[in-house]
Amino acid sequence: MTTPTTGTPYGTLPSASPLPQRKPVSLPRLAEMRARGEKITMLTSYDATFAAVADAAGVECILVGDSLGMVCQGLSSTSGVTLETMVYHTESVVRGLLRVQGTAWVVGDLPFGSYHESKEQAMRSAAQLLHAGAHMVKLEGGGWTAETVRFLVERGIPVCAHLGLTPQTVHSLGGYRVQGREDASARVLRQQAKELEDAGAAMLVLEMVPAGLSTEITESLKTCHTIGIGAGNGTAGQVLVMHDMLGINLGKNPKFVRNFMEGQTSVRDAMAAYVKAVKDGSFPDNEKHAW
Repeated sequence: MTTPTTGTPYGTLPSASPLPQRKPVSLPRLAEMRARGEKITMLTSYDATFAAVADAAGVECILVGDSLGMVCQGLSSTSGVTLETMVYHTESVVRGLLRVQGTAWVVGDLPFGSYHESKEQAMRSAAQLLHAGAHMVKLEGGGWTAETVRFLVERGIPVCAHLGLTPQTVHSLGGYRVQGREDASARVLRQQAKELEDAGAAMLVLEMVPAGLSTEITESLKTCHTIGIGAGNGTAGQVLVMHDMLGINLGKNPKFVRNFMEGQTSVRDAMAAYVKAVKDGSFPDNEKHAW
């Protein structure tokens, strides 16, 4: 349905001042951003409309995260999300971007159980997300995952890895706790990050990792771009769960989250404020949002 004021199916999308037109986001473009010191922005999105709004606000990367299990489905963790669900939401996000000629880079989460049995299973699961329109897939954990990453990359599938707090295995980590505080665990994270880069991972989410350690890992990696969430401002980029940064989640916001709806009059303005804060370095503030 179109609106009489804008003539678009997304009514309020053009209401904010338009951002400069950009070329479609790609891995070479993200590498260029990092080379010149420009921070990469990423937000989760799970449907067509919010994906289109995020793209219009200037977000470079949209993560169709398995966090949808908690914020959309009401699950207590992400481990109950199925591959079929991820395919459905990825298709929805991509349709939204196509309707507005969006340019964002779409990352689809491989859910728990969809890549754990074998590299071949991971390939089949990743293919489904790419068929749904994702540009890249994300998987969690280090160590054994390096060979899976290599297997996928060798077959032309861009991969984003994920270290630190890995929500799919949160119970084995003892809950939602900062990872890498002790010397031994910090060494493991450094080693796993290097292994994942060597395997071909082009991105690496670092979640709930001490700011100093995440900065050290970022500086040690040359071809793999780190994306922090609760990992300080020394990473190559930042990601937040959309519902958290809009202040509409079902629980208490973690320490590393800032409510970007405060002082804004629209969701697009809030997302644009997030982009600006990441770009100018004012978010995250290591004193407020990191360990």
